Amino acid sequence: MKEKISSILNEALKAVAAASTLESLDAARVKYLGKKGDLTAILKGMGALTPDERKEVGLLANEARSKIEEEISSHHQQLTKILLEQKLLSESIDVTMPGKSFPTGKKHPLNQVLEEIKEIFLGMGFDMVEGPEVELDYYNFEALNIPKDHPARDTQDTFYISDNVVLRTQTSPVQIRTMEQRKPPIRIIAPGMVYRSDAVDATHSPVFHQIEGLVVDKNVTMSDLKGTLDDFAKRLYGEDTITRFRPHHFPFTEPSAEMDIQCFTCKGEGCRLCKGEGWIEILGCGMVHPKVLETCKIDPEEYSGFAFGLGLERIAMRRFNIDDMRLIYENDKRFLKQF
Repeated sequence: MKEKISSILNEALKAVAAASTLESLDAARVKYLGKKGDLTAILKGMGALTPDERKEVGLLANEARSKIEEEISSHHQQLTKILLEQKLLSESIDVTMPGKSFPTGKKHPLNQVLEEIKEIFLGMGFDMVEGPEVELDYYNFEALNIPKDHPARDTQDTFYISDNVVLRTQTSPVQIRTMEQRKPPIRIIAPGMVYRSDAVDATHSPVFHQIEGLVVDKNVTMSDLKGTLDDFAKRLYGEDTITRFRPHHFPFTEPSAEMDIQCFTCKGEGCRLCKGEGWIEILGCGMVHPKVLETCKIDPEEYSGFAFGLGLERIAMRRFNIDDMRLIYENDKRFLKQF
């Protein structure tokens, strides 16, 4: 058995030295030191030996195992170093070669316009606030002076989750939540996504973005509203922008109006872009209805305010002369790289 151990040791050391890859080195380890290896088989046969013989043979076997393990460890380090050097040589980089150019992304046209609008209103002293997109019926309708039988509640226009929960149809609910939580003076804008049951076409989408604005303070008048929005239009579209206000109706404002800008293509003469009218509507606005102020525990005898809402997509389309809203959402690189 001693001779067998000596023979196994010599064979193992030769096999380890001859190993040229990590796989062959591991194979040698398994052959001699594994659970079914040659040296392990010797140890399993020690039961037939006398106690003195087992002691002597066990010592020799352990010495042999230690020598084999040391040789395997040393050879493993050598092989690893050699393989690494070979890999570095095969994967060397010529630093004098020109690098590859990776195109970087750009801001989406909607985000570009949104940032412009934010900067304009923040410069006027407005704060930016947000609200939930899944909204209670109370905030989306009732608190905005839209009673149960109002046509705006029709399921053809509104996505109802339940009788009392809807996907918000406008960002106006943020006005109510803000007036409930803050005392005047209030000056905020509230950008966000809104949902309406519209068919998809060049100018409509069931999912789009609005930016709501609200000012509440003492002695706020329609002149303040017109001056603020006229200044906004000039900063966004240029100092030569001409605006006009037309009477309209919204349940939560009184009086109400829509603001148009003179068509920048035909300068009011009428063309395809403005559908021959010479003007392009960009937002709705008005003085906050006294009932809305009362609902939010604000005394309409002491305070007044104005509100406005604009569609971000419509503003972006006017800003960049985009004639189809669907282009904004299709993620066509040929379209997006223009911005």
